[in-house]
Amino acid sequence: MEQIIQGIGAGFGWLLDNWFYINVLLAVTMVFFQRNEPETVWAWLLVLYFIPIVGFFFYLILHHDFNKKHMFYVKELEDELNAMIHRSSRGELPMRFSISDPDMQKYNQLVTYNQEAGAAVYTEDNTVEIITDGRMMFSRLLEEIDKAEQFIHMEYYIIQDDVMFDEIRKHLFEKAKAGVEVRILYDALGCRSMSKKKWKELNENGIRTGDFFPAKLQWAHVRINYHNHRKIVVVDNRVGFVGGYNIGREYISLDKRFGYWRDTHMILTGSSVVALNLRFALDWNYATKENLFLKADYFQEQYPPVRGTTGVQIITSGPDSKEAQIRNTYVSLIHGAKKRILIQTPYFIPDQTVMSALEIALRSGVEVCLMIPCKPDHPFVYWATYSYMGDLLERGAKCYIYTDGFLHAKGIVVDTEVVCYGTANMDIRSFKLNFEVNAVVYDKEIAEEMELTFERDVLQCREITWASYSRRNLIVRLKEQISRLLSPVL
Repeated sequence: MEQIIQGIGAGFGWLLDNWFYINVLLAVTMVFFQRNEPETVWAWLLVLYFIPIVGFFFYLILHHDFNKKHMFYVKELEDELNAMIHRSSRGELPMRFSISDPDMQKYNQLVTYNQEAGAAVYTEDNTVEIITDGRMMFSRLLEEIDKAEQFIHMEYYIIQDDVMFDEIRKHLFEKAKAGVEVRILYDALGCRSMSKKKWKELNENGIRTGDFFPAKLQWAHVRINYHNHRKIVVVDNRVGFVGGYNIGREYISLDKRFGYWRDTHMILTGSSVVALNLRFALDWNYATKENLFLKADYFQEQYPPVRGTTGVQIITSGPDSKEAQIRNTYVSLIHGAKKRILIQTPYFIPDQTVMSALEIALRSGVEVCLMIPCKPDHPFVYWATYSYMGDLLERGAKCYIYTDGFLHAKGIVVDTEVVCYGTANMDIRSFKLNFEVNAVVYDKEIAEEMELTFERDVLQCREITWASYSRRNLIVRLKEQISRLLSPVL
């Protein structure tokens, strides 16, 4: 033990003696060998300069992996090939569809973009139910699990080992006993509270599990980037769930630290459910090497007695994507807005493209409303959010701080016509570093419902005006400036 301590001490001593050369080496690597945005490079250079030793460890934990391109290159090719083969066999190619509703045809270009950029099929035989309460979501999830006859596919960023999953697990055990195939795909960092014993127990009871992107060291989830932030449940291709809710007691408002958890989830029926299941299959195949596309019946639509008429596209993005599809969809919707843009997000750290689009909208007379939480779960991210909110306030936006608990809803409503909600925050991490999924809903009734929900949420908010924001004290200003400088790497 004494030798180990001496070895660690010697290692730190070497770092202290050579920190200048290490910083120079990292700086040269970032500038000449990594293709990052200039603001990201400058942020890291500042970190290395002002906090040299600590900054080195931050870099090891937070930086974009050197081999990112190679890490996900195979996944990208496999996803494209499998999706193309699957859709070709179903007669869905070529993939040029247009919106049949004359009032929505102005969004045909966006539909085409998502089809071309991410193979996102547009369908109009869907129903969409909006859920904004965790207990109701939990209840509906159990209800649909109990109806399962063929399969249950679940993909989550966070599964907490607590009362919520204990209840879900009981229902899954019963369905597995009855012959229903159950699969759970999880993210290692998000599910770090789950012990190997619990995963083993699930496997022993007939439930298949997959770790999307395992940590190199099982006991140390060092990597902060490239996590599967998606939340998807598909039951028998009859019903699908997508949105912000993970599995944990805080999501049903049982954690005093957060209080009431305000989130948004969508429950879908129709062909959009098959698109969700396709996304699950691509991720599952990558993580477990089990090819679900060999099971043709996994991709057959199952409809309720009455088919829906709502237009939906399931869009995804991640570090394996050539384009930031969800970010670009937000930008397209913002540029196309004529009247009103409503944004809800727990983290608002937009890149320059999104920020410029919002500024242009404000200068063009479009009303922009932003709602963020009042309770920071990540302090640096919160104060960076506060800083960018100030930029919008200065240009005339209306900004609200949700005070009735924690706001975790993620999405945008434009002109009471289109809704884009899902797992992606409006921040750089969601745009480029994490695997995300959103549903774009082209439907006035759903958009109106979401707009009314936003207005009800406003009643639980404190409005921040430019005058009140300008009066913030020096400590807040310092927190904002430091966090904003670090925002490209948060």
